[in-house]
Amino acid sequence: MGGLFGVASKNDCVMDLFFGVDYHSHLGTKAGGMCVYGENGFDRSIHSIAGAPFRTKFQKEMDEMTGYMGIGSISDTDPQPLTVYSKLGHYSLGTVGIINNKDDIVEDLILSGNNQFMSMSGGQINNTELVSALISTGINIVKGIRYAQKKISGSMTMLLLAEDGLYAARDYHGRTPLIIGKKEDAYCVASESFSFVNLGYEYFRELAPGEIVKITCDGVETVAAPNEKDVKICTFLWTYFGYATAIYEGKNVENMRYRNGAHIAEMDKNDPDAADVDYVAGVPDSGIAHALGYSHYSHIPYARPLIKYTPTWPRSFMPSQQKTRNLIARMKLIPDKEIIEGKKFILVDDSIVRGTQLRETLSYLYENGAEKIHIRSACPPIMYGCKYLNFSRSVSEMELISRKVIAELEDTDELSPEVLAEYADSSSEKHAAMVERIREKSGFDSLKYQTLENLLDSVQVDSCKLCTYCWDGKE
Repeated sequence: MGGLFGVASKNDCVMDLFFGVDYHSHLGTKAGGMCVYGENGFDRSIHSIAGAPFRTKFQKEMDEMTGYMGIGSISDTDPQPLTVYSKLGHYSLGTVGIINNKDDIVEDLILSGNNQFMSMSGGQINNTELVSALISTGINIVKGIRYAQKKISGSMTMLLLAEDGLYAARDYHGRTPLIIGKKEDAYCVASESFSFVNLGYEYFRELAPGEIVKITCDGVETVAAPNEKDVKICTFLWTYFGYATAIYEGKNVENMRYRNGAHIAEMDKNDPDAADVDYVAGVPDSGIAHALGYSHYSHIPYARPLIKYTPTWPRSFMPSQQKTRNLIARMKLIPDKEIIEGKKFILVDDSIVRGTQLRETLSYLYENGAEKIHIRSACPPIMYGCKYLNFSRSVSEMELISRKVIAELEDTDELSPEVLAEYADSSSEKHAAMVERIREKSGFDSLKYQTLENLLDSVQVDSCKLCTYCWDGKE
């Protein structure tokens, strides 16, 4: 996915910027960057963070950079922030999002006089460079940002550092957040609200979908009005992406997951399998709060049969090879055999995408003596690869375990939206057949998915404003 952090201060902002960006490390694994502006102009640095925490790569910059405004990025895709010199002046840009109509935009820009783009390894164009090219077609920065928001199909949230201030623009449909913090003589803006709490900032407000603001050390000014139509906030922010203490649309992630777990327990209240267990457990980390909610509602004790080893695995590390990914997922979790041996578990995970890592976790528990394991997914089956963020976009849709199973049941890979809708309907016989086939293939003693209705009820945001595309294909 990726995360952004920016600061505008009357004093040097580098330390706040460094720690604020670092607090977004759970959102990206590829590249990190910072750019500051001060008496010496712009100063930027970008490093690979593949396999290493952000802070270990930027200690030197924290000591050497100086400036009273700055932006930083944790990226799951392209190196950023980039620095740009255009007719709008010198600025730096960081982005979070996906551009689905990239080829069309590149062609339009080249035909209109943008003669070249720098190509990265593999021949791809950096998304942030492409966004900057769109912005630079405007008569001013605000008009340029708005043009980019409207032109891009997908999602795009951005921070732009200019000489006169910091411009923050939330995705036009609100798919990803931006939250403003305030303290004496400084303002900050972040993808994650918790990232500025320990830096002395208090919550100020959240940008509305499509809103563009200009931030200086003296205040925050809305320079382009929000979009009030077709708001589509990513529901996975609460289910999976967000850190437990984050708040989006006024709703805390940990509390949402707790409510969601209680809903799953309510679904299980007359299930004899669920009644005959010793413990409820969550797959670390994002499954834990769901499991705690389940435990509290059901009065089944909560336990930690698997504990994440944080000293060397403090953040997500996602190698490109699936075999290595599975090994890393296993290496992060240390089994507690005394808790596991001879026991029956309800095991709650935030989601089931391919199902490979969960099967590895299951086998790990059985190897350590678990008697039975009943799997509960905190969200419905994922039926579509995400077109707006990076949650399931890195795999083809036929790698999704739900799609694989449906193709087997239908005896074809050509699955129409109508057929997929039948399987997505949690009350249908086809849905039940799909879940049972997934259970058989995965070796679970039982399997249930949260319903979309209960999931949305747990979020407690108007469901008309939430994106549910990956579950129901509705845009």
